[in-house]
Amino acid sequence: MSTPDSPSEHPVAGSSTPARNPAPMDEGRGDPQRAAGDVKHTRTRAAFVGLVIGAIILILLLIFILLNLNSQQINLVFWTVNLPVGVSLLIAAVAGALVTALIGGARSLQLSRALKRTQKNR
Repeated sequence: MSTPDSPSEHPVAGSSTPARNPAPMDEGRGDPQRAAGDVKHTRTRAAFVGLVIGAIILILLLIFILLNLNSQQINLVFWTVNLPVGVSLLIAAVAGALVTALIGGARSLQLSRALKRTQKNR
């Protein structure tokens, strides 16, 4: 029999029965709806949201290209080409994204090297 000094046997105010501390539920056990609702952010969820957003953007780009099929002459230094307006704008957007990614990658590499140097000097 337990003594009144044990933490799980202290009576609740206004009650004649002692209070019991419920055992913590193991992850993945119990009510699955409650367990799923407790999860706020996971990598899988972020990947799924990114996939859905990417699919929506892809559909919008396809609609944009199909609505802008009028051909246009593009002159770039020594190169001349006739492309639909939508395709030429898409190529320009992709080129801009690649330049941005290259600059961002170079900056990440620079910061990574600087971090390694500071950790080596400690």
